Amino acid sequence: MNISLRLLRYVTAAADSGNVTEAARKLQVSQPSVSAAIAELEQMLGIAIFVRHHAKGVTLTPAGQKLIAEARLLLKHADEFSKSAESLGDTERGEVTVGCFPTLAACYMPAIMTDFSKRYPLIQLRLAEGDQERLLADVVNGRVELGFTFNYAVPSTLDTTVLMKLPFVVCLPPDHRLAKAPDVSLHDLKDDPMIFFGDQLIAGYIMRVFDAVGVSPIVRQRIATFEVMRGLVARGHGYSVHVATPSSSTSYDGGKVVVKPIRDIVPKAEIACVALGAQSMRPAVRLFAEFLAASLGQPADEHRAMAEAAE
Repeated sequence: MNISLRLLRYVTAAADSGNVTEAARKLQVSQPSVSAAIAELEQMLGIAIFVRHHAKGVTLTPAGQKLIAEARLLLKHADEFSKSAESLGDTERGEVTVGCFPTLAACYMPAIMTDFSKRYPLIQLRLAEGDQERLLADVVNGRVELGFTFNYAVPSTLDTTVLMKLPFVVCLPPDHRLAKAPDVSLHDLKDDPMIFFGDQLIAGYIMRVFDAVGVSPIVRQRIATFEVMRGLVARGHGYSVHVATPSSSTSYDGGKVVVKPIRDIVPKAEIACVALGAQSMRPAVRLFAEFLAASLGQPADEHRAMAEAAE
């Protein structure tokens, strides 16, 4: 069986677009060319890659989802090979797509990207932000090659390296009765309204903190955006619990928040690098994974050991 890269590009474009006509436009080929490529690959493999919806495009079958995830990785490798061929094996070039949880991206990635670009100017980093569920799905599906996020609900199919552990903190309005205390017990907030920040998965992660001390928070709002949460806290709508504290205490609308450590003994948040597999890491991706680990205090040798063990 000889599956060409052209077939994989056409079929992957159709999966990304959800529409054969749109895929053909992006590829700058005719629609019949894309349709023929899909039909040819389905015939070669003996599976249905797409479910066709009349006048509504196409969606991937379960078999198609697995195929496209592998195809994306293969195409990335092929693109990297093509770009690096002229340099006779020079691995310090190419493009790396990193999926990041938004608050972690905001607090850490600008400085890390600057330092990395100074050391490896021919490697271009691209950030793809998303909530925990989306990031993990993007790593599994090959849309991003590394995920920089929380070590929570990570599928067993992904390789995980914990980079650091951060304490959870309490975010309070400046006029809160505990705003001047050196630290705060969650028991002291059991009757206060809470602004819950994060998606469904991160909500579960934060609940572990409350479970550790036997407190059930009174959730007034569930907010997906970090700065909206801080704005609501600043205006006295409740308190919040989070990690990765920005250096500024000012919210977007000019309000102020006060951040306090938690006095109780509660678990810390594990921040991790997740990848589909160390054995499939391209050289440029591995370089960034090692750089990220070193920047955040994790010995890079642990990444190498993971990769060598996988090989």
